[in-house]
Amino acid sequence: LTAAIIVIGYYYFLSSTVLQKTSDETTTNSKNSGDVPNNDLRNNNIRGGTKSTNNKDAKATIGYAITVTSCPKTSTSGMLDGAAVLQHSIHLNSILSSSSSSQYSYQMYALVHPAAISCAKSQLEPLGYKILIRDVPVSLDQIQGEYLRTKVEKNGCCGDKEFVKLHAYTLMEHEVVVHLDLDTLVLRPLDDLFDVMIDGVTDDDNDIGKTKKIEVAFHDPLPTKQPINAFFTRDYNMAHQGMKHAGVQGGFLVLRPSMEVYEEFREIIRKGDFRSKGGWGGMGFGPFYGSMTFQGIIPYFYDHLHPGTGVELDPCAYNNMAHNPRDKPTKNDIVSGNCRNGYNRPEFNDECEDCRSRPIEEVFTTHFTLCQKPWECHAQDGDRIQERLCRKFHGEWYRVREDLETNMWKRGVVDLANTDETAKVRGGEFQPQQFRGYCKRPGAGGYIPITLPPLVFRVRGKAN
Repeated sequence: LTAAIIVIGYYYFLSSTVLQKTSDETTTNSKNSGDVPNNDLRNNNIRGGTKSTNNKDAKATIGYAITVTSCPKTSTSGMLDGAAVLQHSIHLNSILSSSSSSQYSYQMYALVHPAAISCAKSQLEPLGYKILIRDVPVSLDQIQGEYLRTKVEKNGCCGDKEFVKLHAYTLMEHEVVVHLDLDTLVLRPLDDLFDVMIDGVTDDDNDIGKTKKIEVAFHDPLPTKQPINAFFTRDYNMAHQGMKHAGVQGGFLVLRPSMEVYEEFREIIRKGDFRSKGGWGGMGFGPFYGSMTFQGIIPYFYDHLHPGTGVELDPCAYNNMAHNPRDKPTKNDIVSGNCRNGYNRPEFNDECEDCRSRPIEEVFTTHFTLCQKPWECHAQDGDRIQERLCRKFHGEWYRVREDLETNMWKRGVVDLANTDETAKVRGGEFQPQQFRGYCKRPGAGGYIPITLPPLVFRVRGKAN
């Protein structure tokens, strides 16, 4: 928890200064599943179904996974509310939504460490997440490398529990799996990524004369010599001069499931060749925040062990965190300093897009790190580059929550321009056109948590 607070504080400092196939063996699915979904909550087949509202077959069902490593010590809003709104944003950008152009359906999963069973099951099961109880792929006593074995437990936000994310590679019933953090939001369909992974790269994908459908980091072309097995973004907020390799941002990974890949990751961890001055394999994949776990092992795998099979995406389009791309503060919307993503690509040392200026209409997913969590009712209404995009991201999160409650759960629609009516129906009167009646005042204490509709079923059976 202390480590998590430190990194969140660091992110905040940066921001302010720069400011189905449905499986029969599921999580909580009982082996003799006789559960009857509540139509008000599930709306028939919308949670993981395979047909759109016009009865059109989906091209494939994408697995979407989150990981829960521990239970929150205070409010559970970050789990229930984050999971509910994230799931609904995925739904709105799937074939199951009449307003979406996507050709893909989805199925939600929660990879839950045994330490988090008590809260994850009660919070996520009612939403339709398949709860998969998963321990770390390799226990500490099995790690051969002494440095990793003795240090990894306290590395990054969650120590070795962060490796639980690797179980996403075992969801073999899906051609593609997307692993996201709970504090993310899908804004546009990710079909172009899925198409390339399923169908392969076409000539049009790399045609210089055409607008590229997939925004690759540094405008690099998509690799064509072998299949693309992963898409990710890097966390240049953690980059510094002299760093050989920047880590991946742990809240976004699009991957091709493979038991062979999963076992290779297990063998890498078991061997434990992480060095104090050279990171994984002594190749410069660390040390940096989280480098012993997910943020370091993923780039080590795709950049060093299997080059050309993983693609770094433009962080302004995917996993946008509204971050300052340069290493000095932004003052009066004027940037200064060198480009952080140019440390290892000198040709880009002075040419980097400011993701805070990216129109929200051109962002596919956002991640609430620097912008802080939506369920903390931050106004973000200052006229600074650090806040303008964050306010739009937060406003979209609340729009998705409202759509979930009114269109999915059939709760009352309100006139947001009528503050009294909004407060009467939803309880909150703080900036109703931004927070849509779900904030009473600024700050986490002013947030009005989601309450689930009454359930008419009880999930039975033992989690896998």
